[in-house]
This record gives sequence, C-alpha cells and structure tokens, in this order.
Amino acid sequence: MSTPSPAAPTDDAAKPSPLVGRVYGEPRFHADGDVAAVAFAPDGSVRSVDESGVLHHWAADGRQLARHYLSDLETLWAFSPDAGLLASGNDDLILWDAAAGQLVRRFAQDSWVTAVAFSADGRTVASGHDDGTVRLWDVASQKPLGKFLAHPKPISAVAFSPTGDHLATAGEDRLVRVWDNFSHKLVGDLRSHTDRIPALAWSPDGALLVSAGWDTSARVWKVGTPDPLMLLNSHADQVTQLAWSPDGKRLACADSDFDIYLWSDAAAGTVAHVLRGHADDVRTLAFSPDGTRLASAGLDRVVHVWDTQTGKLVAGPNPTGRHAIAVVPGPAPKLASTAGPSVRVWDATTGAEVASTGVCGAASVAASPDGKWLAVGGVDHRTRLCDAPTGAVARTLEATKPPVGAVAFSPDSKRLAHTSPADGLVWVWQTEGTGDAELILIEAADGCTLEGLAFHPDGNRLACGGIDYLSTGERDGAVCLWDLTTKERAFTLDVGVRAVAFDPAGKYLAAAGVTDTVFVWDVDTQEAVFELAGHQETVHAVAFDPSGSYLVSGGDDMTVRVWDVLSGRLLVSREFDSPVQALAFSADGSQLFLGNGNTTCYQVEFKKLLDD
Repeated sequence: MSTPSPAAPTDDAAKPSPLVGRVYGEPRFHADGDVAAVAFAPDGSVRSVDESGVLHHWAADGRQLARHYLSDLETLWAFSPDAGLLASGNDDLILWDAAAGQLVRRFAQDSWVTAVAFSADGRTVASGHDDGTVRLWDVASQKPLGKFLAHPKPISAVAFSPTGDHLATAGEDRLVRVWDNFSHKLVGDLRSHTDRIPALAWSPDGALLVSAGWDTSARVWKVGTPDPLMLLNSHADQVTQLAWSPDGKRLACADSDFDIYLWSDAAAGTVAHVLRGHADDVRTLAFSPDGTRLASAGLDRVVHVWDTQTGKLVAGPNPTGRHAIAVVPGPAPKLASTAGPSVRVWDATTGAEVASTGVCGAASVAASPDGKWLAVGGVDHRTRLCDAPTGAVARTLEATKPPVGAVAFSPDSKRLAHTSPADGLVWVWQTEGTGDAELILIEAADGCTLEGLAFHPDGNRLACGGIDYLSTGERDGAVCLWDLTTKERAFTLDVGVRAVAFDPAGKYLAAAGVTDTVFVWDVDTQEAVFELAGHQETVHAVAFDPSGSYLVSGGDDMTVRVWDVLSGRLLVSREFDSPVQALAFSADGSQLFLGNGNTTCYQVEFKKLLDD
C-alpha cells in the first residue's frame, strides 16, 4: 500500500515546520508561553493569558476558539470573576476586554504594579505597588477611588472580601493586613508567616482568609483573631497559589512540588485530593462557576482541568498519559490518536476526521497489520477490539487494573496483547476468538511496570519492557522476551525502558531508555549492539522503518532523530515545536507520523525528513 502524499494544509499559519505536511487535531489547552492567569467564563469555556501577553479562549474540551495578542510589556495579569475583563500591570495598570482582546483603559501610575485583583462583583480593581501603596479604581467610570499606604515594603498580594467591605493585603514585610475598604483604616494585622506571601484568598462567605506562604504552609485566619486557626502544612517548601470554590467546600493550594492540594475543610485541615500532573510551577488556579472543575496552569504552558469531586485530570495534557498513535493500513489509510477525551481517527489521505472509534477514553491504541482491526486500550481495564473500516466494537477484552497502557498486534494480525502498567500482567488474545485469553504472562517485565509491548516478526515471541520504580540497586527496569509457544521467558535485559520495537527482519530489538538513551540489542545473542546518545531529554518512542534501514526516535527534547541501523550513526536530527511521544510509519514507509505532547499529530514525508 502506498500512502498518497498529503495535500498542503489550508492554513499556512498553523503549519509548525516546513517538514510537516499535515497537522491532525489541535493543541488543546496548550498555550504559546508560560501561563500567568486562567479563568472560567459563565458558559464553561476557559480563558487564559500567557506571560507574553497572548490571550486564549478555549472550549470546555480544550479546542482553541480565539487567540489575541495583547502586549508583552506586562509583568502580571488577573481576570475579573466572570472572565469578561483582564487587568495587567507594569508601570501602568491596564484593563482589557477579554472577549474582544481589546484595550479598554490605561491608568498611568507613578510606581510599579506588583499585585492586582478584582472585587467579587467585578466593579472595582485594586493594584498593589512596589512603594507599598494600594490604589483602587472604579471599573465602570474608570476613575480612581482612593490610595493608601498599606506596607513599608512592596505589596505581594491583594484580595477583596466577597462583600467588598474589606481588602486584605500582603507585603514583602511578611505581614498580612486587613483594611476597611471604604475608610481605608486598618482592621487587623495577621502576623505569623516567616517568608514571602504570594497569594491571598477569602472564603465565599467572608468568614475565612487564607494566606499562602513560602514557609511551607498556607494559613487559615478568622479576621479579628490574632493567631491562625489552622496551618495547612502538608505542602512542599513553598505554597504559591490559592483559590476557593464558589460554594466554599473546596480550597485549592498549589505548591513548589507542582502539586495542588484540594482541602475539603480548610479550617480542620482535611485534604480531599492531591492533584499531580504539572511538570513545572503552577502560577494560577480557578474554579468553574459550579465548582465541579478546577483549572490550573503555569510554566509548563498547559491548562490542566480537574474534576474536583474525583480529583482526576479531565483535560489539558493527555489525561491518560503518553500520547499513542496507530496507522491503519489499507486503500484508505487512517491515523488514530489517543490525545483527545476519546480516540480520534482521521483519513490519512484527505486529513478529514472520521467518526471516533471505541467511544471511550483511551490510554493506548494499535492497528492490525492487515488493516482489519483497531485496538483501543481504555483508561478503564478494557480493550475494545474494533472493526477498523466501520469503527464498530467487535469485542471487549478485560484486564485486571486500569488503564490499558499498551496494546500490540502480531504480524499475522491473529493475536492481540495488552497490559496494565500496574499489575505486571500481559494478556494475549486470539483476535478471532470468542472469549477467553489464550495466555497470561505473570510479571512479564520481571517485576517492573509495563511500558511497552512488541511482537517479534515471527509472531511467536513478545517483548515486554518497563521501569522498576522501587529498585534500590542499579537496575532501573527490564526488558523480557517471551516465547509464546513454550510460555517461557527467553531472556531478560536489565535496562529500564519506555517503548520497544523490532526491526522487520527480527534481528534487532530497540528500546527507548528511561532517560535520554536509545538501546539496540541483537535478539539472538542478547548483546548490546548500540547505545545511541544524543537526545537531551527523555526518549518516549522508537520505530524502525519498513525497510529496516532506519531507526527513528522521538522525545521530550522535541526532536526526531534518525539512526542508521547497521552503523548506529546519527543521520539527521530535526526539531519540532512539541515533545514527541509516539511514532508510526505508513505501510510503505513514505510517511512518518508523530504523536505530540501538545495533543496534535504531524505527518512528515520521510524522504524529506532525511534530505531536507
């Protein structure tokens, strides 16, 4: 089968590289830069603004609805409660229409803006400054409402009480102060923090004020009481951001370990969930109007959306883990991807999206070599074996624990293997069977998690690779080769890996190591042939081209590297604009498909990749 060359994309601005012939999907919730502020609109859509001044409007599922460039001169940003307005600050305070992406008013200042916040009704905006002053502005009339000296040092945070009667401020003097918002008289000093206070948040009923500190805790205060009611000290060294849910039942606190704690009773110090998934500092938090969702974002440039009841990640980065792709061969080849809320499938000739397959959240996907089947490994403990031409689910195959982290077909398409990373079991099924698994391999990767599966070209051997997260010795994982005829392990290689692949002749086994190395072994001798260095960050994917002449690798350094199989020599290294988490060739090897960390897929003409 020869895959036709892709037509030129209709939107050249969306083309990330001259090497990319077609882009599949959209970079859902993936911003252009570090995210400074995020907010939910009343309709459930999300707005975010990058520190560089790019304003994004996202649908609830992460599709980008609009994008506006505002200004790259600002150092901080804050949305109004309904996300209709956006305030930014540098040596001026500026108001923007967040829907239209247009400037509303510039307020000239005589000192640098270091903090900004809207009142709960959105009618007033407060700015804190590096000279310790706080200034208040009426949004409708765009006139000043007052100015007062709040601290002897720069202001680090400001927050209005829900009724607007009080304003809380924090300074670089490590004090929290509460002021009467009308008379600007001091109501109380709250002294307890021993380091910087970057954020303040009032509970929706105004009964509690929470301050975030770089002294390992968030402190819960009742105004009028000199000592904190509770120290929320389960955090890392620094607590950086705060947000209350609209009903007051959840307090979200982000810390310097990139974790977000959801406290179900802040005054009692009760934790409901710890949300883990960010890869860098969290700079902003926001609850949806109904409190069922929490948006978080920061230096990893991805808006994460969490279910506040379950603590599960529901949108942003691929919520199922590493992006997986598969090319379905045939007269009308297709590309399947796990990056969305459910599997997405495109016609690889026209680029048009076809009906999704499996109708389930997907952690993994694989296509049978004969083009008949598409296997969708779910975020639950089931794999849907789907008829590839129609998308209809033919059978549902169960594993023991969710998710199904890897699926693989044998070369004759008669066998399907799948695995849960957590339980160490690999299940092998006959694709034409009626019910029971043909074989279950116990501790298939020698006690390690299961990250990758690959059938040998003879169809009777299966490579299983994983990571030993609990190892106290030098081993970081293992690759095991199983003989499915004898049901015995042929050999074990003590190397941790994230993905495995055989060359078409079955002579070599390649693997993406746990860090930045690609390994190649001789299958017959089990000896290492090459350890291919060059990637600057974690390698996620390896694939041989159908001719067996080239080995391709992709990783978090956003590069695709092509190696000569016989010599191990690096032939080319091409950089793209997103981490590369999956690789797949068309049946004839003319096209290389990339599954990206930003949830898109790229189609690249392989010859152009080599020659350009």
